[in-house]
Parts: sequence; structure tokens; C-alpha cells
Amino acid sequence: MRSLVALVRAALVRAALVRAALLLTGAAFALPAQVAPVAPPSPPAGPIVLRTDAALDGRGNVLRGATIRVTDGRISALDAPVAEATIDLRGYTVMPGWIDTHVHLDSHWDRAGRIATGTESPAEAALGIALAGWETLMGGFTTVQSVGDPMEGPLRDMIRDRGFPGPRVLTSLAWIAGRGDSTGTPAELRALVQARKAEGADLVKIFASTSQRVGARPTLTEQQLAILCGEAKALGMRSMVHAYRSQVSAAARAGCNQVEHATYATAADIATAAAAGAFISPQVGLVVQNYLANKARYIGVGNYTEAGMATMERDLPLDFAICRIAVGTPGARVVFSTDATAGAHGRNAEEFLGRVEHCGQTSMAALVSAQSLAADALGMGDRLGVLAPGYEGDIIAVDGDPLRDLSAVRRVVFVMRGGVVYKWAPTARAER
Repeated sequence: MRSLVALVRAALVRAALVRAALLLTGAAFALPAQVAPVAPPSPPAGPIVLRTDAALDGRGNVLRGATIRVTDGRISALDAPVAEATIDLRGYTVMPGWIDTHVHLDSHWDRAGRIATGTESPAEAALGIALAGWETLMGGFTTVQSVGDPMEGPLRDMIRDRGFPGPRVLTSLAWIAGRGDSTGTPAELRALVQARKAEGADLVKIFASTSQRVGARPTLTEQQLAILCGEAKALGMRSMVHAYRSQVSAAARAGCNQVEHATYATAADIATAAAAGAFISPQVGLVVQNYLANKARYIGVGNYTEAGMATMERDLPLDFAICRIAVGTPGARVVFSTDATAGAHGRNAEEFLGRVEHCGQTSMAALVSAQSLAADALGMGDRLGVLAPGYEGDIIAVDGDPLRDLSAVRRVVFVMRGGVVYKWAPTARAER
């Protein structure tokens, strides 16, 4: 327990240094104490009107000929007069910005091209995480849930409060690692969750299993999970659980909100999670493939070993199998989640292709899993993931029709978040 506390303290100190580095990166300088903080940025003056001929509403419907007005950062109409149009997106497919419910923006390459570690300078770490956020936004993901490091907090705050370019970020800061009985007493378990709340986390990330690379063994009992997830709920926080095998059903019975990975689980485990209403987040299209493609950049750090990589490669078909089971389970809420790490940022959309090829989802269902369904998983279903009046002006466009050719998700030409246009790169219009 003492070593875990020391690690968390060290991570928090590093986060404080990264916050300072991010401030410098964002061209912010120390000001006298009597000067008021800089106000959050305002959306562009006047409405932006997007003219479309084909749009997906994020709930599984196709809108024809919508003219989308965005006022003060939010969608105010889908039928604005054509004469008001300021950006012509006809010929592209327009839709709500995508949401990835599981990424690691802190994970990036160091200057030597390898996975960065805690020995990297705060300034370089800040630039690395900022670049990961920018790449993710340019890939069409306007909101992400980044779960793993305190340095994600400063990035979230800079984007939200200072207009730093990047996706909307929710973060767990540091995770809670299960260590069997040595994880702590019930009171100590609740204190771990309370500490995350006090540190400013948006949710609690819990490791109920070891990494797949070292055996995917259980690390918490169902009773311990119930204490952790119950305390999170009592504090108004959501819980996400890294789980393999029967830990999937244990986490669901314990009342945890989202269950990640689920490899080696059974159909009964998935059915239990579905019945409990937990969001289920398998990964099939990006994370393992990225590890294998960049193996030399990872090997030698932590549990990134040749044996661990071989295990992931060997068991990739089991990832596919559990995803097919989840998609085929009545009532299962299979949400979009990539677990993107260094090398994968900006390519999150590859998971869409994996969901269709390996899980049997339709293209529309895969897209919705990263729109309205993902917004529901974040507890933000009333403001994100849908093209409708009152929702955030998070809108993207792709070159092509992803319902006919899903590879169009790789061709993001337009990105708006909160009414601000971050990307508009017209290309040769795809024929419909």
C-alpha cells in the first residue's frame, strides 16, 4: 500500500509540473496575484450555418438536406434558411463528433521514438500529451475519456478553461489498482475513491484484473468492487473497470458502470453485464494491432515483453469472439472504446472497421456506439452525440458515405467542437 501511495504522490507531483509546462506551451505566463484569471473562451460571434445533403443524427437516423445552425457553441436549428449557410458540406457525410470512452492521451513517444516514461522532462511530457490530444481531435473525436495518469487533468483544464486545442477530456487521473487483500480495508477502499474525487477526477478507473500480458488474473473480489463502485456512485462519479474472465460479471453485479476488455469471459458473463445495464467495451480494431506494429517501441518498458506481446497476438481471436458475443447479446450496451496508446492517437476510427469486420456490427451501429451511446456512457446523453437543437456544436464530416464504404471514417475533412471549427480541408467530393 505504501508503494502505491508513493507512486500516486510522485505522479501528482509530475502532474503539477506538467500543468506548469502546459501553461507555458499555451503561451500563458505568470501574472500578479491581483489580476483575475483569464475567462474561458467564447464561441465565435454570430451563428455558423452548415449546409448538408446527408447527415447522420447519432441515433441511427439519416437526415436529408439539413441546414444546421450553431449558435453560442450549441446546435440551435436543423432547418436554418439556406441563405444563412456559411460552410457548404454537401457531398460529405456529416454527423456528431465521435466519442472514445477509453484512451490514454498521456501515452506518447519520447524524443527517441520509444514509449515515454516518467524520466521524460515535464515540458516534453506536456508537449507529448498535447500532441496526442490534437491528433485525436483531427481524427474526428471531439470528446474522449482518458483514464490513467494525473497529467491528463491539466490538459483537460487547459482545453476547457483556456481554449487550448484538443478534444473535450474527461479523466480518471490515476487508477486504482487491485492488490487482493492488501488493496485495503473497506474504509481504505472508500478513501481511495474519495481521494480521486478530491483530486478532481471525473470518474474512477479500477483494475480488477492484471494485464493480459501477465495472465489476466483477478485482483479484487466482488465485495471489494462493490465498495469501490458504490463509493463512486455515492460521490456522483462513474466507475470503469478493467476486467477479464469472470471479473466481467463480478464488476457488473457490483454496480460498476463500464466494463473494459472482457477477453476470456463467457456468454453468461456478458449476459450478466447486459442485464445489470453496464456498458461493455471490447476492443478489436486498434489497440493490439498498434502494439504489435510498434512492438520495438514498447518492448523493455514495464510489462511490455516479448512474451506479453505474443500473448496478445495469440489471443486476438478471443477478443473478436467476445465482441461478437457482446454484440449478439440482447440488451447489451456495447460502447465505443479503443484503449488508444502511443502510435494509435488520431487513428481511433480504425476501431469502427474492426467492429464491423470482427464483431458483426452494422456500420450504423458502430457509429452510434461512438455517438449517442457513448454520450450515455459518459452521463452526457443530454448534450453530446446527437445532431439536435440544444446539443453541443460538436460536428464532423467525412469524405464519402460510411454506410456504404466504412473506410470513409479515415477521411475526416471537417471538425467542429463547441461551435469552433478546428479543421476544414475540402477534398474531391465522393460520388454518392
